[in-house]
Amino acid sequence: MPFDVDTYLKALDHRGPTAPTLETLRSLHHRHLATFPYDSALNAGRGTALWAGVDIDLDAAFDAIVLGGRGGVCYELSGLFRALLGALGFEVGVFGAGIRQMDGSFGPDLEHVFNHVRLDGEVHLVDVGFVGPSYLEPLRLSPEVQRQHGSRFRVVAADGYQVVERGVPSGAWQAVYRFRDRPRDLAEWQAPSAELEEFARALAGAAILVRGRSFATGQRVLIGKRLLTVDGGQETVRVLTDPAEHERVVADILRAGSTR
Repeated sequence: MPFDVDTYLKALDHRGPTAPTLETLRSLHHRHLATFPYDSALNAGRGTALWAGVDIDLDAAFDAIVLGGRGGVCYELSGLFRALLGALGFEVGVFGAGIRQMDGSFGPDLEHVFNHVRLDGEVHLVDVGFVGPSYLEPLRLSPEVQRQHGSRFRVVAADGYQVVERGVPSGAWQAVYRFRDRPRDLAEWQAPSAELEEFARALAGAAILVRGRSFATGQRVLIGKRLLTVDGGQETVRVLTDPAEHERVVADILRAGSTR
């Protein structure tokens, strides 16, 4: 089925206004994260060509994800949402980001694809394709502390980048990812840099699957067997050593939401 706004909104169970306002954007953003999970298993077999399909086939992605109920990777989920927002009259564009790694360094600038919306003179970060933990609702591009469902966020300038930071339970701030404050063109991903290709090879070699889905007050992020849950700003971490439990958690995160 071709891309269809009404069907998309029905899949999101969005019954409120659709005018291009911040209220609409918040509702759609939160519902999208809860409806369509992130699933890195979809990158299996792509090798270093992880971003080859960044300019998505809109109808095919709509059929597989919105109608078929499967998860997606960042550029699929963000591409679909960008099309929806554009159809509703939002001024929407693309950003590229480098995600904070376990050692505190950042990945390449084009590692992650997400969106931004210009609304009432402000830029709002819009990201429905990041596994988390991260923001559930749009985030103003501002160093001011923004609270969402018990969690704290801010966007600060550092070394020529804007850095999305999340307040962790200790009270400290931890980077989520960094990005250049300039719109990106999807063509920039078609000829990946040597740094981006090297990064893709490292990801393929690690072979650790990452899945995630949000819920009303938080997110569940499964990295290999490590399950991180953020609920109302409180975090818990468990290692799923029981294969049956691991299988159940994966199935729950990726549970089908098919509208067929």
